[in-house]
Amino acid sequence: MPAEQTALLFHLATPNLSRAQARVFAKRLAEEVTGGRPFTCLITSDAELQRLNREFRSKNHPTDVLSFPSRQTLGFLGDIAISFDRAKHQAAAYGHTVAQEVEVLMLHGVLHLVGMDHEKDRGRMARAENKWRAALGLPRGLIERATRAETA
Repeated sequence: MPAEQTALLFHLATPNLSRAQARVFAKRLAEEVTGGRPFTCLITSDAELQRLNREFRSKNHPTDVLSFPSRQTLGFLGDIAISFDRAKHQAAAYGHTVAQEVEVLMLHGVLHLVGMDHEKDRGRMARAENKWRAALGLPRGLIERATRAETA
């Protein structure tokens, strides 16, 4: 596979998630959101996300999505890891499909790969996530959920 291609890797069974549909969505993100820059997305378990979170962020708990930007300034953007376990749980909690939740998580991860950081950018990433969610027909995103939870 050429290095210039966006790729999805699945490390576990993904019931109720069409792998073909997920790949089409990833390609769409690469074409529309990243300006053609490819990335890799790993769909895996809570246990693997916990291991990655512990190893790279010193946080010993599972999380829903992690982003690992490339150090390159051109070309390949980096890697995203998504917990399918968290995606299933969050989809049920927010009343949409696991496929939609994986797409929400993938969009959030891609925005981090292109250099956005919702913890430091004064709403820039939140605005971008809202814009792309609307354009891509996605339910509420991670930043919007967190903001609503904080004000509730």
